[in-house]
Amino acid sequence: MATMAFRDVSKVFGTGARARVVLEECSFEVTRGKLNVLIGPSGCGKTTTVNLLAGYERATRGDVTLDGQPVHGPSWTRLVVFQETALFPWMTVLDNVTFGPTVRGMMARRAARDQALSLLEKVGLKDFAGRYPAHLSGGMQRRAELARAIINDPRVMLMDEPFRGLDAITRQLMQEYVLRLFEESRCTSLFVTSELEEAIFLADRLIILTNRPTRVKKIMEVDLPRPRSYQVLASPRYLALKEEALDALHEEALQAFAAGSTGAYDLVDAYRRRAGND
Repeated sequence: MATMAFRDVSKVFGTGARARVVLEECSFEVTRGKLNVLIGPSGCGKTTTVNLLAGYERATRGDVTLDGQPVHGPSWTRLVVFQETALFPWMTVLDNVTFGPTVRGMMARRAARDQALSLLEKVGLKDFAGRYPAHLSGGMQRRAELARAIINDPRVMLMDEPFRGLDAITRQLMQEYVLRLFEESRCTSLFVTSELEEAIFLADRLIILTNRPTRVKKIMEVDLPRPRSYQVLASPRYLALKEEALDALHEEALQAFAAGSTGAYDLVDAYRRRAGND
């Protein structure tokens, strides 16, 4: 049974001649206990999809549900790790991580502190617990935000391209942190990315979106073994999955690129490079 479901969801911004259809009769499930990954051309509506799941936006038509109940607004049951840091700059890393459970009365301050320190140790930040966000690198801020989300024990974790803007090495390290934390917690997750290699490396299920107006083009089960390491990137199964996903993404990326979405270039370029090697 799915934890979250999109049922024939459409989202339109504006009215009349200025109406802009972003999602159109879009349907998919965020499967319980799985790391679901959403990928599509830049500008296709991935962030809008996250906002609908989080309850920050309301669907124009269709249903967004959590365990069969309609999503009407934001809730701690569905926490978001954003593209940009959302840490409180006036709080230390430790205070940021303990803020949610202490304010909600979820646990006593001492228990929250102990659990926060344990999580910070897992993400390599225990020695930085007393620092402020401004004193951390981008990768460290991402790790602190993951710890802050996990300590709240959400039913669904939503991650909206959280590694955008990080350098390649830091991004790779962050992918490893996400995998390690997910494989320990098995928290139902939806991870949004525009990077195909990242998507397949992380995913249990890959949800491929079309160009705008957006629908689901294909859903792939990623049957790579867990626990997962970067050695899997050289496996025949990984390469076969990448080929299958590229075939689905190629036409959509070309349409987005032709419409002026330069973020789709990487997908188009990857396809061309692959075709040149065939």
